[in-house]
Amino acid sequence: MTHTEKMRHRATATPGSEGLDARLVVQRGSFRLDVALTAAPGDVVALLGPNGAGKTTALRALAGLTPLTGGHLRLDGTELDRMPPESRPVGVVFQDYLLFPHLSALDNVAFGLRCHGAPKAEARAQAAEWLDHMGLADHAGSKPRRLSGGQAQRVALARALATRPRLLLLDEPLAALDARTRLEVRARLRRHLAEFEAVAVLVTHDPLDAMVLADHLVVIEDGRVVQEGAPPDIARHPRTDYIAHLVGLNLYRGEAEGHTVRVDRGPEVTTTEELTGPVFVAFPPSAVTLYRDRPTGSSARNLWHCEVTGLETNGDQVRADLTGPLRLAADLTTVAATELELHPGATVWAAVKAAQTHAYPA
Repeated sequence: MTHTEKMRHRATATPGSEGLDARLVVQRGSFRLDVALTAAPGDVVALLGPNGAGKTTALRALAGLTPLTGGHLRLDGTELDRMPPESRPVGVVFQDYLLFPHLSALDNVAFGLRCHGAPKAEARAQAAEWLDHMGLADHAGSKPRRLSGGQAQRVALARALATRPRLLLLDEPLAALDARTRLEVRARLRRHLAEFEAVAVLVTHDPLDAMVLADHLVVIEDGRVVQEGAPPDIARHPRTDYIAHLVGLNLYRGEAEGHTVRVDRGPEVTTTEELTGPVFVAFPPSAVTLYRDRPTGSSARNLWHCEVTGLETNGDQVRADLTGPLRLAADLTTVAATELELHPGATVWAAVKAAQTHAYPA
């Protein structure tokens, strides 16, 4: 199912008739999770949020490992919260995969099928087909300690998919992989999820994993949904500082009058959009140009005198953190940073052209 087809299916599906329809309410001490989730068959939903936001609690509630305090949990019209976890049509891929160390890859995959009542020979035959589908036919007899991180992840995914779940839950499925393996496994996982015809829910802290793997993002902060939508919409219209940081944007809230936004407790920002009322205004760190002296003849409509508070080098790029009328992040090359003699405490002028800003209703 293509992305467009999935979005059309999401728009036309009757809530509760098929797919996932949930309101997860969990009270644990002073922390309260209250998150609504809906997804049509074929959808991949990613839960994003800072540590302690409630992502893992939501996933455990979907799996039946954490009981609901309130709300509901329906899958294809069936009330899952009335069923014991082992009876639910749910597959789970945990962060550390939880493969049985004493079993081969084949028997790890067959284990789930055996738990669902399949005879041993049939379970092993189906497990072999799944390993072949995952490109692991040559590793069927290998124990987990003989597998690479990417291979172990695929075995865990095969074990979860072999029982043909109606809901697939993935808890940080790529977190245990090194950067090089992660790239390859992410691409492979994307293909497998594209073939999955039921609902998949992914928990991750990595925005790239979410953007590549998911059709729909749900951002959770302090136990509640603060923003949701298609990945491009979230990336272009962040509504909290956490999301802006996640997608790499400077974000401010203010009051617009025409092409001018008066930032809350800050200066005015000139924008290309003409709006009135409460708005967000955003621009990437790469849009910020730095000068040691006030520039003359610059076409930038936005200019602020700032102080460098921090510098972080990543390859041939430097991220400068600035404070002043606005708190800013600016990206520049290491050559430019050297020529500007940047260091914590240095004062600079930061310029941003109006054409590089983006304002939208709050």
